[in-house]
Order: sequence, then structure tokens, then C-alpha cells
Amino acid sequence: MAKRRNIAGKPRSLQVVTLCISTAMVLILLGMVVLTVFTSRNLSAYVKENLTVTMILHPDMTNEECASVCEQVDGLRYVSSLNFVSKEMALKEGTKELGANPAEFAGENPFTAEIELQLKADYANNDSIAWIGKELKTLKGVSDVTYRQDLVESVNQTLSKVGLVLLIIAALLTIVSFSLINNTIRLSVYAQRFTIHTMKLVGASWGFIRAPFLRRSAFLGIISATIATIVLLIGMSLLYQYDPEIKVVLDYNVVAITTVVMFSFGVLITLICSWISVNKFLRMKAGDLYKI
Repeated sequence: MAKRRNIAGKPRSLQVVTLCISTAMVLILLGMVVLTVFTSRNLSAYVKENLTVTMILHPDMTNEECASVCEQVDGLRYVSSLNFVSKEMALKEGTKELGANPAEFAGENPFTAEIELQLKADYANNDSIAWIGKELKTLKGVSDVTYRQDLVESVNQTLSKVGLVLLIIAALLTIVSFSLINNTIRLSVYAQRFTIHTMKLVGASWGFIRAPFLRRSAFLGIISATIATIVLLIGMSLLYQYDPEIKVVLDYNVVAITTVVMFSFGVLITLICSWISVNKFLRMKAGDLYKI
């Protein structure tokens, strides 16, 4: 019995290599989709948090009063960061853009101090910004709150469409992955269908027969996931060297999550496919084994 069990657990080396490579290729594709999905999520948050809401302050406010307003705003729950632009700084930038000093023509500095806000990603939509603007206008010294409503709406619509497309691709790829890995494992089990039947004839239980196949599948899943992870890490390393700023959206948390997903999927899918394939041949009668 033990001898038969060992035979079932030692497929031909070519089958093992083929199964590992096939599964690794599928996991690489799956890993790329997972990377894209999480990178898209990070990109969405990054874009939203870089949308600017401008608070225009009264022209007669002193720098101390402006600093007091900045301190109040910085403590609000929806503010990610802020940048204070004084009247002097605004005049300097305006002079640089216009090529002339507007104060020389107007007789005084025509610019007002501003506070540029970056909101947290969860609040970067038109509905939230609308009530945020009303709340900010109640602060002392704030004359108006402006933002690009069309830009905010466009960004949110675009990101929603991209997210939906990526989810559909991920779902389709999962189905395709299951089909490809299942066919590969089924061919591997098919080559040992007579061994399975012989073990049934000598009285081995189904669980005893399945055990070596499941262990082998789990091991091959781990090997395949390791290969896929190494390939993706090499690709990401090259990408980091080409553009270091990509770490803003493709950080190490995304890499860790992708690695866990690939290992989990690699082991789980090979176990399920092996279970299904072995059970199929366990249910067959001796005569049916020659017809397939």
C-alpha cells in the first residue's frame, strides 16, 4: 500500500515542470491584475488628495490673523494638508507671470491671501466639498471658497470607470486561471488513473488515495507562486529604477498584498483542481478508464 502511495506522489519530472511553469504563468497574470487594481486604488487616493480647494481670505487681514485661520483649518478632520499663500507671495507670483508689478498700476497690492487645501480622499467629491465649502465660509476672515467642480467630477467618474473595468478583468482572469490550471492538473492526474484504480482495488480509502495528490498539488502551488513572485519582483525592481516616483502608488504594501494573494490563490486553486480531478477518476469504473 505504501509503495502504491509513493508511486502516486512521484509523477514524471516533465509533468512537474510543465505544471509549475503553466501555473506560474497564470499566477503572474493574476499578480499583474492584483497589482493594477491596488495601484489604481492608490492612484485614485493620490489624485483625489491633490485636488486643490482654495480659501480666499479678506484683504484687510493681518498675517497673524491668517495664521490663526490656518491653525483652525489644519485641525479639521477632512483636511489632508494645506499651504498658505500670503499677499506678498501672491504678488511675487503674479509679477512673475505677468512680467510687470500690478501694484505699480493699482497703487496697492491687488492680491489677497489664500489657503490652498488638499482634502482626504474620502471627501474629494462634489457632494462633500459642497458642505465643506459652506463650513469653511463660516470661519472668520474667509470671503470665499473655490474649487474646480468640473475637474472633481471628471476625476471621480474616470476613476470609477477604471475601477469597474479592472474588477471585471480580475473576475474574468480568475475564471480563466481556474480553467487553465484545472486542465493542467487533470492531465497530470489522468496519467495516473490506473494507479488510482489499483489502490481502490486493494481497499485504500478515497481520503488515503487523495492525500498524496493534494500534498503534491499544494507543494507545486507554492513553487509556482514563488516563481511568479520572483518574476514580478524583478519586473517591479526594473520599474522602480526607471521611475522612482512610481513608489507613490506602487508601494511595498501593494507588493506584500499581491504576494499573499498569489501564494493563497496558487495553493488553493491547485488543491481544488486536484480534489476535483482525483474524485472524477475515483468514481469511474474500470471499463470507463479505457474510454477517456
